[in-house]
Amino acid sequence: MRKTEILPWTEKWGKMYLEEENKLKAIFKDELIEIYHIGSTSIPSVGYAKPIIDILIVVNDIEKVNLFNDEMLCLGYEPRNEHGITGRRYFTKGKLKRSHHIHIFQIGNKNIDAHLSFKDYLNNNPEDAKKYGDLKKVLAKQFPDDTHKYQEIKEKFVDELIKNAVDWNAN
Repeated sequence: MRKTEILPWTEKWGKMYLEEENKLKAIFKDELIEIYHIGSTSIPSVGYAKPIIDILIVVNDIEKVNLFNDEMLCLGYEPRNEHGITGRRYFTKGKLKRSHHIHIFQIGNKNIDAHLSFKDYLNNNPEDAKKYGDLKKVLAKQFPDDTHKYQEIKEKFVDELIKNAVDWNAN
């Protein structure tokens, strides 16, 4: 059973992202358009995060992503297909102790803007970022052995932040 672990934000996460970015660029080559470090590990003002590096990859053609599954497996990534989000390809690294999540979308997918707006919003609104980090700490204490319950409650807060982020980004 996976545990919900929340740690103080650290610069180490940025270095972990950069290491992985280079490996992923080597795999996806010409199919890759952009690659981003997203999620709480990319936002210092959140203060706390699960030590899982979220990576957003934008590609030319989402249908070609499965052609790279063997190479991703060699890097330790498990292909999870759409995993509940239409138009996404999702990969996780680490079974019980996850270290990375990769979210891949085809250029033009609305989820790309949502992820990037969320990051920009929290980087520019540190008080909301801190509330988000504080919520993560509280939920991790409440549900250390129930990652699904942690996610479920956190998701409601995140949905509101994403709505704020999209509105903020539109102005």
